[in-house]
Amino acid sequence: MTLELERVALLPPEGEGTPGPRARRRRRLPKVGVTLALAVLVLVVAWALVPQLFTSYDPYVGVPADALQGPSAAHWFGTDSTGRDLFSRVVHGSRYSLTGGVVAVAVGLVAGTAIGVIAGSIGTIIDEVLMRVVDVLLSIPGLLLSLSVIILLGFGTTNAAIAVGVTSVASFARLSRSEVVRVRRSDYVEAAFGSGGRWWSVLWRHVLPNSLTPVLALAALQFGTAILAISTLGFLGYGAPPPTPEWGLLISEGRSHLATSWWLTTLPGVIVVLVVLSANRLSAAISSARTARS
Repeated sequence: MTLELERVALLPPEGEGTPGPRARRRRRLPKVGVTLALAVLVLVVAWALVPQLFTSYDPYVGVPADALQGPSAAHWFGTDSTGRDLFSRVVHGSRYSLTGGVVAVAVGLVAGTAIGVIAGSIGTIIDEVLMRVVDVLLSIPGLLLSLSVIILLGFGTTNAAIAVGVTSVASFARLSRSEVVRVRRSDYVEAAFGSGGRWWSVLWRHVLPNSLTPVLALAALQFGTAILAISTLGFLGYGAPPPTPEWGLLISEGRSHLATSWWLTTLPGVIVVLVVLSANRLSAAISSARTARS
């Protein structure tokens, strides 16, 4: 009897120990979400790199007799008002949208991280001045700042991407500065300085590598945001000129036929939404991995 009681007492309480089916499903769901997000992004990148593998239609030449046909086996996304295959234009347009997103993220990442690292590592009056400039940038609405930069640079996908990148400089600067300050106060960095390490050497070997993970997560998030912002500027007419198959311009061109040809705006819009959500999911996965390691 005593041995039986002891054996029962050693058993883990109900709900502990081996996770149940529901807990295993919850753990499996994030992996499925990340896999789907990566699949979407890989597919869109493949569209941009080798569009001829996915469609044989010319994105610039249409057949007037096939104008405004709905989605079918011959034209998966239907055709536009001049008979051009919409799926072909979406596939070829991914090159412009993705390139614009990469340029925008690169501008924000490089400039913002440089400002944040300088402010966080040097401190003193330089930190105060740079952070006040960042506060001013954060106080300006992103669309207004983008339009101001475009007016200075001119229209076009590249200029629109640079304008969107300028709007993200402040976010990268604030995050990188906070991470540099946090890492710089850690014990191993103080030990590196105490053992005679030079400022640039310690910054390059210890501070930067340990402060970049949140910045990379923000870069993934900003990639989706940049594509959405560039599409918005293209929709407003500040991006690539017609007949460039840029995603925002495709949605804008379909506005006049929205009541009768829903696919002209809906299907390119769905692609934009999927890419943005996938980039956001990847950003969340990077942040979760960092939290789990810490």
